[in-house]
Amino acid sequence: MSNIHITLPDGSVREYPAGSTSLDIARSISEGLARNVLASKVNGEIWDATRPLEKDATVQLLTWKDDDGKYAFWHSSAHLLAEALEALYPGVKFGIGPPVENGFYYDVDLGEQTLSQEDFPKIEAKMKELAKEKNPFERRSVSKKEAIDYFTQKGDEYKLDLIEGLEDGSITFYEQGKFVDLCRGPHLPDTGPIKAIKLTNVAGAYWRGDETRKQLTRIYGITFPKQKELDEYLFRLEEAKKRDHRKLGRELELFTFSEKVGMGLPLWLPKGTMLRERLEGFLRKAQTKAGYLQVVTPHIGSKELYETSGHYAKYGKDSFQPIKTPDGEGEFLLKPMNCPHHCEIYKARPRSYRELPLRLAEFGTVYRYEQSGELHGLTRVRGFTQDDAHIFCRPDQVKEEFKKVIDLVLYVFESLGFHDFTAQISLRDPENKAKYIGSDEAWEISERAIIEAAAEKNLPTVTELGEAAFYGPKLDFMVRDALGRKWQLGTIQVDYNLPERFELEYIGNDNQKHRPVMIHRAPFGSLERFVAVLLEHCGGNFPLWLAPDQIAVLPISEKYSDYADNVYKELELVDIRGFVDNRDEKIGRKIRDAEVQKVPFMLIVGEKEQAENRVSVRRHGEGDLGSMTLDEFTAYFRKAADITQRKPVEDPA
Repeated sequence: MSNIHITLPDGSVREYPAGSTSLDIARSISEGLARNVLASKVNGEIWDATRPLEKDATVQLLTWKDDDGKYAFWHSSAHLLAEALEALYPGVKFGIGPPVENGFYYDVDLGEQTLSQEDFPKIEAKMKELAKEKNPFERRSVSKKEAIDYFTQKGDEYKLDLIEGLEDGSITFYEQGKFVDLCRGPHLPDTGPIKAIKLTNVAGAYWRGDETRKQLTRIYGITFPKQKELDEYLFRLEEAKKRDHRKLGRELELFTFSEKVGMGLPLWLPKGTMLRERLEGFLRKAQTKAGYLQVVTPHIGSKELYETSGHYAKYGKDSFQPIKTPDGEGEFLLKPMNCPHHCEIYKARPRSYRELPLRLAEFGTVYRYEQSGELHGLTRVRGFTQDDAHIFCRPDQVKEEFKKVIDLVLYVFESLGFHDFTAQISLRDPENKAKYIGSDEAWEISERAIIEAAAEKNLPTVTELGEAAFYGPKLDFMVRDALGRKWQLGTIQVDYNLPERFELEYIGNDNQKHRPVMIHRAPFGSLERFVAVLLEHCGGNFPLWLAPDQIAVLPISEKYSDYADNVYKELELVDIRGFVDNRDEKIGRKIRDAEVQKVPFMLIVGEKEQAENRVSVRRHGEGDLGSMTLDEFTAYFRKAADITQRKPVEDPA
C-alpha cells in the first residue's frame, strides 16, 4: 500500500499509509488527543475524523475548542434528535436538520401528532439513552436511484424533494443506530461525546421557507460534552434575557418603536438621545484630533448617483424604491450609504497630492429595507446612523492610514470596555470573482495592505474568504461581550473601485493626474447596533462618562428640596448630569427606583447634610460611600469617570 504525506497546522509533514483516517493521525500523536477529536479539516473542508484519506493533504484536527468542531458536534446532535423522534413518534417525516451558531434544529412533519415544550424532557431522555450506546456515524455513498428508492419506501416526501436537486454521484447517507439520513456530513466518530442535552424551543417553519407549502415543526436544541458547560450556557442564556437591549431600552427610557412611524424605525427618547450625543461627541473629539473633517450630506440622492457607485445594480431591488419628483423628470433614493456623497464632496474642486490624506467624517443616517421578519430591536433596523468616514489618500499612504484607523477603533473599544475581540480579514472568494467589481491587481494590492497592517499592529486575526464587500476587502472587528457572544462592530475597508467609478483625481508631485485610494471606516458601525450591543454588554450599567443620568439627588422630605436643587445646580456647573427626585415618596423608594434606573450615584440630603453643606453618597451596586462635601464628591466623581484616564488618540504626524 502506498503512503501519503499529511501536512499539519504547525507545518510539519508526516507519512501515513493511504486509507488512514484523521483519527489514526490523532492516535499517532497521542491517545489523549484522539479521545478529544470530533472531526477534521482536510484541505480546508470539514471531514469526518473516520473518513479515509487517499492522497496527500493538509489536515487540522478539530476539538470542542474549534468552531468547526462544534459544527460537527451539533450536526451529529441534530441526527441524534431525529433518531429519538423516530423512536417516540412513529411515522414522523424529516425535513432538514442543520447546526446553527448555538446548537441545532430539525424540521419535522409529525402528521396528526403534536409536540410541545412539555414533551422536551422525554425526548431529551431518549437522546441521552441513544447517545450512551456510542453508535458510530457511518458514511455511505449511494446512487440517486438508491436514495429515491429508500425514501419512497419510507414515505418521506421531504427527503425526495431534496434528492431531486442533487447530482448522481454526490449523494451520501449517514447511519447511526437505527436511523438513516440523507446528509453530506460531517459527523462525530460516534454518539458517545454527546453528554449534556437541552431542547430549547419549538416553532413553526414552512418547508423550504415557502409560505405556500406545509408548515413543519422546528425543534431547537443545544448539546455539550459536559453537563457543567450546559449549566454555564443556560446561566448565560438567563443573563441574556435580563440584558436584552429591548427590555433595558424600555426600562431605562432610551428608545421606542411606533407602528404608525413604521417598522424598524427607532424613536430615540430624551435619555437615549443624550446617550447618542455623548457617543457622537466622544468620537467626534477623537476624530478631530486624528485629522478628520466633519461633513453633512442629504438624506436622499439621485438614482444616478447610486448607479454610478454600483450600489443600485447590487442592492436596488432589495432597497426602498425610487421616489419620483412631482414633474416625473427625476428619481431619488433614500440614502442607503454615505460613500457616494463623500466622493462628490472630494470631487467638488481639484485636489493636490499635498492635501492627501483627506479624511471626511459624518454621522449620516441611512435607510435600507430589511425584511420584516429580520427586524430585531436596534440590531436590525431600516433607518440607522453610521459613524461613517472616508479617507482619500495616495497609494503609498494606504497602509499607514489603515493602521491609524486600527488605532482609533482600539481606542473606542478600550474606552467602552470591549476587551475581547478578533479582527476578521474579509477577502473576496477567489472561486467566484464575478461577485466583485474592480481589477485583480487592485484587489491584490488592497488585500495585501490589510494583511500587513493587521500583522504590524499585532492584532489577533482570522481570515475569511468570500466575506469582502463587493468593492473591496475589509477588516471587521468581531467583539465578544460579557456573556461570550460574538458581534461584528467596527469595520475598515479598502476601495480602489469607487474612485475609479467617480473618476476621482489628484495632481501628483510629477504634475500628472493620479487616482486616489479610498478607505471606508466606521468604529461603531452604526449607532443603533452599537448601543444595543453596549447595553447588553454592560447590562445597562454604562461607563460613568456615558451614563445619561450620572447622579440622582434625593431629598429625604420636601423640606430639603431647595437644598437638593442647589446641590444639583452646583454639580451641573461642573458638567455632572442627572436629576433631583422631588417626588412625595419615602427615601427608601427613591433609592430603589434610582437603583432600578441604574443611576451611578445617589446623593441623599436631609437635615444633617443641609446643616453641614454636605451630601450622603451611595454608588449603584456598591452601597453607602459616606458623607462628602461637594468638592470631595466632584473629585471622587472625576476619578471614577475613567474616560479621563484613557490615552487620547495621537494627533496625525
